[in-house]
Amino acid sequence: MSPLPSFDAYAPREIAQRVQDVCLVKARLPLLQLLMLGMLAGAFIGLGALFSVIVFSDPSLGFAAQRLAAGAVFSLGLLLVVVAGAELFTGNNLLAMGWAEGCLPTSALLRNWIAVCLANGIGAAGLALVVFLSGHPDMNDGAIGRTYLQIAAAKTSLTPVAAFFRGVLCNVLVCMAIWMSLAGRSVTDKFIAIVLPISAFVAAGFEHSIANFYFFPLAMLLQAAAGQPVDFAWLWHNIVPVIAGNLVGGSVLVALVYHVIYRRSAAVSPSSSSSTQ
Repeated sequence: MSPLPSFDAYAPREIAQRVQDVCLVKARLPLLQLLMLGMLAGAFIGLGALFSVIVFSDPSLGFAAQRLAAGAVFSLGLLLVVVAGAELFTGNNLLAMGWAEGCLPTSALLRNWIAVCLANGIGAAGLALVVFLSGHPDMNDGAIGRTYLQIAAAKTSLTPVAAFFRGVLCNVLVCMAIWMSLAGRSVTDKFIAIVLPISAFVAAGFEHSIANFYFFPLAMLLQAAAGQPVDFAWLWHNIVPVIAGNLVGGSVLVALVYHVIYRRSAAVSPSSSSSTQ
């Protein structure tokens, strides 16, 4: 008789091993597959952003309730990435663990990050075009469209330093959501692990580079349709520092920290630690 499957969550040390294994698989994906999965992830995150804007456009909600609800529905994006399968730049910052282990060369790491980031941007911007053509921003007497413009204006008003550190904090939470989702054995487990960290970063107003690749193009399309001037200043004032912040938050403050704790060769093994107690 085969043993019954376990429904217990994986322990943190087991999660670290699973992350390591996943990193190697991701780094070896063929380029075409990587790009297609990256475009899917950009569109998935855009769908989460679209869902959140519906909540943000409702002025009848209180500040905290509005931001919490918007964050909860934004979780749709990462749930689609994790459950349906896609390659997300911010989540793939965890590949730094494989690089630190020495089993993933720098060239493979950069190949993945660059290809996936570009593909995410294409997928998110492509969704923005489809959403614009669908007339969705006209919902609620145009409140949806006005909300997109307000969100884009608020993001471009951030200083590069503020955008960087909001990117850091955002991707700490995103990578922790992915880390905890790998502790689960079912879709329900993954849902529970993802929703609260993602809700927290949206509610707190932190910056996610791939979501911004959806917000800004859609806002630009709305401006152009209204005859307003359009520029690309957001690319330098927001996207560049946010990408840098996302990289630091995910690769350094999550991946490398857990590498030191669980994967570094000098770390004490469970057997040796138990023998000293």
